[in-house]
Amino acid sequence: MANEFVSVFVVVLCAFVCPVLAALTPNRVVPETVFLLVAGMVLGPNVLGVVHADVAIGLLSDLGLGFLFLLAGYEIDTRELRGEGGRHGLLTWLATFAFALAIAIPVGLWRGNAPGGLAVAIMLTTTAFGTLIPILKERGLENTAVGKGVVEYGIWGELCPVIVMAVLLGTRAKWITVLLLALFAAVAVASVFVSKWLNRKGSPLARFVKKNSETNSQTSVRFVMVLLVGLVALSALFNLDIVLGAFAAGFALRAIIPKGDSSLEHKLNGIAYGFLVPLFFVASGMKIDPLGVVAEPLLLATFMAGLLLVRAIPIFVSASRRKDMQGTDPRVRASIALYCTTALPLIVAVTSVAMSSGALSASTGSALVAAGGLSVLVMPLLASVALHAIDADLPSAAHKIAQNPRHAIGILKQHHRMEREKRASSRHVLTKSESGERPPQ
Repeated sequence: MANEFVSVFVVVLCAFVCPVLAALTPNRVVPETVFLLVAGMVLGPNVLGVVHADVAIGLLSDLGLGFLFLLAGYEIDTRELRGEGGRHGLLTWLATFAFALAIAIPVGLWRGNAPGGLAVAIMLTTTAFGTLIPILKERGLENTAVGKGVVEYGIWGELCPVIVMAVLLGTRAKWITVLLLALFAAVAVASVFVSKWLNRKGSPLARFVKKNSETNSQTSVRFVMVLLVGLVALSALFNLDIVLGAFAAGFALRAIIPKGDSSLEHKLNGIAYGFLVPLFFVASGMKIDPLGVVAEPLLLATFMAGLLLVRAIPIFVSASRRKDMQGTDPRVRASIALYCTTALPLIVAVTSVAMSSGALSASTGSALVAAGGLSVLVMPLLASVALHAIDADLPSAAHKIAQNPRHAIGILKQHHRMEREKRASSRHVLTKSESGERPPQ
């Protein structure tokens, strides 16, 4: 018991220190998630051995994963998914999955490991939508064209791989899995209708929950926990991935309170991002074996290239063909595509399932999880560079550096400062325009 508490203490200490380290990086180019993963890898059993993935850490990590996908599902407006953007997102995912299968399955067959090729194909089509939400909020992109595009494409990159993983990577008969998925969906939908019916009828239970939401009882939070843990437990009983239950809980919660509840959201964010979600990422880092990554550097590089080829390019092409996006800057569409190529939590889930069934070796699994962690660093960084380049006069900066290479650093700093001033001025004009003031001519 003492060792378990020590492990949890080390993890929560990492969770406290990592945001500080992220804030110290210039322009926060390294997301906090990357620091959490690295901390887990260094302190975990494969390097220093300070912490171990015991039962306590495992359970808390699963709850963190559950909260991550609960909040991801809650952020989704189902009306957007039924619109043109949602249809494009689904069709694009289907195209990327077919593309991924065409690439990964032949390689798996050549190596005599078709299930491993299928697992890799699923990983190549994933989007870490739950991981992207705090990054988009931190960068003020929630209600922009970029944020909207990431939702429309990213949600399918999170939901569809979970379903495909359950059907194709499971060890039982496919028809049984489909039947269990249908039964699970029926239970999730029933929970929504029952909750909405009780609330609409003004039942004593609904009044009690609302009345005591801000007291020590915190009944609204407890209701969410019942919904989350209940659906996660149901998915575990059906031998489905817990991500599916958590995601369904988020959808259900949004259906129950379609207009949202700022007080409840604040409390859930505190529980999730204050404790459980950072613990999940640290625990995920513990699964990375640096020696395994070093043993297969080509796999790491190939997988990163595969993410760009299979996921980013089709999303960019799809966004470029959409009528509602044809007026946007190409670099906005490139930013959407790069953000949607960020892939981590589902890579951890798919890798765990594939390793437990023998489809992937431990070294290959470590390399793929490391690639997923690297995508959290690289893809949002490239997306930010692409987006900021809209306001940048890059040819002018390059010309000055070519003329005065010794002053390259100073030129870049001056260029970066001018870029920030230009963006600040643009935001100021936009604010005045929205408030009814005429912008300066």
